[in-house]
Amino acid sequence: MATSHRSAVQGGGEPGTVTGPATPMTHRQIMKALTGLLLGMFVAVLSSTIVTNALPQIISELGGGQTAYTWVITSTLLTMTVSTPLWGKLADLFSKKLLVQLALVIFVLASAGAGLAPDAGTLIAFRAVQGLGMGGLAALAQVVIAAMIAPRERGRYSGYLGSVFAVATVGGPLLGGIITDTPWLGWRWCFYVGVPFAVVALIVLQKTLDLPVVKRRVRIDWTGAFFIAAAASLLLIWVSLAGSVFDWLSWTSVLLIGGALLSALVFLVVESRAAEPVMPLRLFRNRTILFTSLASLFVGVGMFSSTVFLSQYFQLAHYKSPTMSGVLTIPLVTAMFVAMTGSGILITRTGRWKIWLLSGGALITGGLGMLGMLRSDTPYWYTALGMTALGLGLGMLMQNLVLAAQNQAEDGDLGVTSSVVTFFRSLGGAIGVSVLGAALGHRIAAYSREGMAALGVPANSGGGDAIPDLSTLPAPVRAVVENAYGHGIGDIYLYAAPFALLALVMIICVKEVPLRTALPPVRAHAAESVPGPGPREEKAVSGTAAGR
Repeated sequence: MATSHRSAVQGGGEPGTVTGPATPMTHRQIMKALTGLLLGMFVAVLSSTIVTNALPQIISELGGGQTAYTWVITSTLLTMTVSTPLWGKLADLFSKKLLVQLALVIFVLASAGAGLAPDAGTLIAFRAVQGLGMGGLAALAQVVIAAMIAPRERGRYSGYLGSVFAVATVGGPLLGGIITDTPWLGWRWCFYVGVPFAVVALIVLQKTLDLPVVKRRVRIDWTGAFFIAAAASLLLIWVSLAGSVFDWLSWTSVLLIGGALLSALVFLVVESRAAEPVMPLRLFRNRTILFTSLASLFVGVGMFSSTVFLSQYFQLAHYKSPTMSGVLTIPLVTAMFVAMTGSGILITRTGRWKIWLLSGGALITGGLGMLGMLRSDTPYWYTALGMTALGLGLGMLMQNLVLAAQNQAEDGDLGVTSSVVTFFRSLGGAIGVSVLGAALGHRIAAYSREGMAALGVPANSGGGDAIPDLSTLPAPVRAVVENAYGHGIGDIYLYAAPFALLALVMIICVKEVPLRTALPPVRAHAAESVPGPGPREEKAVSGTAAGR
């Protein structure tokens, strides 16, 4: 029999009743509730990865260069990063179901707009809007699972979410390559193809996802949200453009760095005083949340750079088609699929999770180190081994870092805790892609100059910053370009390896705490007190649940 007690809403909300614990949902009930969410995540990830192998051709046709190529990815990661904390905070205050649907609509509309882009600048702008939707889906997916499932059982279902991510990750590039190589379709259909699936996802979400609706009369910390967005944006603009558009040591750099530091300082002051902070600083007093967030920051560098630059490697260092480039990355995504699913199931069975984080950190470091040796003549079996190690590591870390942090979160902070870990992962990815993309441009230029000098021809014969069309180049020049891309991309993976090692150090600092077996109070209260389908209201979320 459940018991009730009075409790204040954490963070300044209204007092109310918390009832716990209740009869857990069955596996069938959970899977039914998650159907629309998993479909929505599939659409979002598919629409995001489908352009991976098409990007070299897209940027070439739209007249962009290596900087534009990098910013097509960075713009999405930037807006995804800055919006994630706000989505997570909103999830603790409003209907999670409505927020998931809103994020999906934003993402799909932006995808359609990207398909109509007449130039690289417009494409980058729509990709930035896509990032807003992706930030919502990335944060809310973990929040929804946490709202229904106790931490001890959560690894299994996080594994399912990871499996959907992995399938969409491998299916996206393959489908994008086929669409790009099909003359009567073309790359623009890469952005259109997800729209009908998104409509289906919205309908299924409406019918299957039934969660408590948290209604609390609080003020959103818009000031804090603005300054964390400003700090992240200025930092990413600096690391992306320094060294190409302006010098690293210049007044522009000083202004951008100064603006980022000042915004971060104001953010810390605002958050320390806000009644409902968008990123509560008290979270970082918890050792597990602190170190999993830092580990996610460094993991993000390897996670996003692995998929972004492998496509360029196969197409521009090995002269493969977009479709074949997708096929060649199968070891990476297959390993991610196996590791996500397998580690989630085993964590649920054993309750042990740190060993998977340690193994994942070691595998990412080793995988990036192996890929750091890539050249244009590297045999595929070696590349496949490096991708497999990297994929296994990413699969063991991505969902399980969030799980470890959620296990330590107060019940009213599940949304914001999930979004904090996701925020740092996205921030690391955005910084990594920006910095490594800029470094790649410099390395390619340097290796191209060396190769052209050896041929006795002008250095700009390789195409400069523009993404080259290898089919139009004379054989000797094409060989120089292939060597430049092969060696340059190998270099940036080598640069990324120390960040993975730092992630491993952060993981070592995390103390393993047994996973809780109790349902979140919101789920328990709603399940017992409000029978029947439809949205349910909960006036208070707080306190320490029974069985916590």
